[in-house]
Amino acid sequence: MTYLLRAMKEEDISQVVEIEKQSFSSPWSAYAFKCELADNDFAYYLVVTTAENLEQVLGYGGIWVIIDEAHITNIAIAPEYRGKNLGELLLKGLEVIAIENGAVRMTLEVRVSNEKAKALYSRRGFVPAGIRPHYYVDGNEDALIMWKEFF
Repeated sequence: MTYLLRAMKEEDISQVVEIEKQSFSSPWSAYAFKCELADNDFAYYLVVTTAENLEQVLGYGGIWVIIDEAHITNIAIAPEYRGKNLGELLLKGLEVIAIENGAVRMTLEVRVSNEKAKALYSRRGFVPAGIRPHYYVDGNEDALIMWKEFF
């Protein structure tokens, strides 16, 4: 199967929200994604589809690029498509967008307990840089801050 990346459209939001609900205990709302696409000049969002069905969203990710830094806002893959390297594909695409828009580094927060995500980020060159205590209100879990330098 051939997987493709494309810019997220407003028509994708209902599928994105469903994946968001399946992936996170405090999911973003459809309204939040709509505002990101329509009103946030710093925001860039991608979805993963297949070449056979460009309208079926298998995963999504977003970044904010502010001056020379990019911040990953969220990244998630539908449960039935996990383990197919789609998260890595999305991350690579977001990195390209970040660099094209002037970023020289990228950052993110990830739950300290999310070993799969931390492994993905480490494979892509992100390194731990600190802890945000009690960052996640559900469960009062700490976030690991990770950074990647592009140049």
